[in-house]
Amino acid sequence: MIPDIIEPDLSDPFRLRNLAMRPILVFVIAFCVLAGSTFCQAAPLNDPLLERLAGTWVLSGTIARKQTTHDVNAEWMLDHQYLRIHEVSREKNNQGKPQYEAVVLIGWDANLSAYQCLWLDTTGGDGLRAEGIGQGKRDGDAIPFIFKERDGSISFSNTFSFDKSDGSWSWKMDNIKDGKAISFGLVKLTKQ
Repeated sequence: MIPDIIEPDLSDPFRLRNLAMRPILVFVIAFCVLAGSTFCQAAPLNDPLLERLAGTWVLSGTIARKQTTHDVNAEWMLDHQYLRIHEVSREKNNQGKPQYEAVVLIGWDANLSAYQCLWLDTTGGDGLRAEGIGQGKRDGDAIPFIFKERDGSISFSNTFSFDKSDGSWSWKMDNIKDGKAISFGLVKLTKQ
């Protein structure tokens, strides 16, 4: 037995509008499902080199021609998309607060095939600008982060280097003046 096909009542304007909206609604729902699975569920950043930086460290060395020691904690956040580094100096200022503190976020920009580094610290509140984001491409076991001025000129570099022999990291920091590197600091991070 073949069922009868029921013709919609086209005299009812609400029913007619609902029938017309049905394909649009199906399209919107399908788009949202696909967009959510594509854009909202990014795969975790699985980077063996950055994975070695996660943990608790003691940073020691020279910054701005002064010996310093900082405590550093690096951990993954936001579904393993960013490595968050919290750095706090052991030296105190006149108010008894840490002389220096920073929060650093490192992620990956697939479009540029480069690491991104946002460095926020207590030396100034202008880190949330395009120039406050450094870029770096891996070079062996090192990531040289380059920070630029608004005109595109390089102003600062900080190279993170992993030493396989002892599992430590070093950060080599340079101010760039007229295209020449001027040493700002060299520190070593030892795992705790």
